[in-house]
Amino acid sequence: MPILVKLAFREYFYTCGIGVDHATTLSLQWRVRHNILKQLMKEDPLALARASATCFDETPLHIAAMLGHLDFAKALASHKPDMAMIMTTAIDLQGRSPLHLASANGHIEIVNMLLSLNSNICLICDEDGRTPLHLAVMKGHVEVTRELVRARPEVTGHKLDHGETILHSSVRHNRLGALKMLVESVREAEFINARDDYGNTVLHTTTTLKQLEVKFSSIL
Repeated sequence: MPILVKLAFREYFYTCGIGVDHATTLSLQWRVRHNILKQLMKEDPLALARASATCFDETPLHIAAMLGHLDFAKALASHKPDMAMIMTTAIDLQGRSPLHLASANGHIEIVNMLLSLNSNICLICDEDGRTPLHLAVMKGHVEVTRELVRARPEVTGHKLDHGETILHSSVRHNRLGALKMLVESVREAEFINARDDYGNTVLHTTTTLKQLEVKFSSIL
């Protein structure tokens, strides 16, 4: 059994390092079960540290967050909390943290777990300047959006290129649910009326793109 465990994880961590496609990763992830992880960590407490140091594309926590494997993520976090803290801030080749991936895929339980470890990761930006909140909004994950705003309200003030606010992003991606939730959560005139570099508020953008009809008077 110990040899099989080591071989399974060697394949898993090697795959993580070379950045295989998601289908292959999914197949491997299902084979590497929670009990195998526990067995490996018992045999070699430094296995996760070495894997994280050599996986230049994704850490094991990135993959667990992306695929929604909560038990696997919890095992990683509980095994060694200090290492888990480091892994929450690790970024892949696109500058994405595990929270970016969990948020983009709507894995609310993993999002909450990561936030409980380190809420500062809400503020990490990927190579395109997007926070986990931007990815949650773009994908229309309203509950994830709510949790991110609750954890770090100031993240709503982050702007993308050309001064695009999170409200502008909501409109651009046709995410009315996220837009309503953001307005209801923040309830600040400065936030709602913020302009991009072209002088457009979110209402201007809505009218121009003819994508959404929002009556802010009924929300505020």
